[in-house]
Amino acid sequence: MSNIAYVRVSSMDQHTDRQEIALCEFKINRYFIEKVSGKDTERAEFKKMMEYVRDGDTLYIESISRLARSTKDLLNIVEQLKIKGVELVSLKENIDTKTPQGKFMLTVFGALAELERENTLQRQKEGIDAAKKRGVHFGRPNIEKPKEFEKIYIEWKLGNIKAVKAFDLLNLRKTTFYKIVKQHEKIIK
Repeated sequence: MSNIAYVRVSSMDQHTDRQEIALCEFKINRYFIEKVSGKDTERAEFKKMMEYVRDGDTLYIESISRLARSTKDLLNIVEQLKIKGVELVSLKENIDTKTPQGKFMLTVFGALAELERENTLQRQKEGIDAAKKRGVHFGRPNIEKPKEFEKIYIEWKLGNIKAVKAFDLLNLRKTTFYKIVKQHEKIIK
């Protein structure tokens, strides 16, 4: 019977200190720590932790959002833990699955975490849409056609030169050349 902790932040530039400090009072035997998005359960340390926990263990998390971002994932994780005989304690939400109230509250907070994630994604989409309307360009900048492109393009299309020679004459990489060709052919159609 061990006390296991799962600690997660969403990106490499974030720190796990706050979570680790909050969990240290529980005499944790083993920490599983990672810096990766919680949007799904395809996380290396999460998988190791799920394989490691066994009957009688208690899994401690700082908050349910550290464990899962969707109600479906959270409930699946809780079910897997239950089958293995592992209890779950979430500090922020004061949830302990050893109690019926804890089990109920876990479901409620899981739904709230999913709602917040959906709201965040919606706000992000709205922000991107607004920026696009203001003329902000996302992604790589458009590629400028070299001055000699038209002439070399015609020679290449006529079969007078090979593509490799066209890349070289235009001082372009293969992928860039074909991208410009695609843009050019869209325009001339």
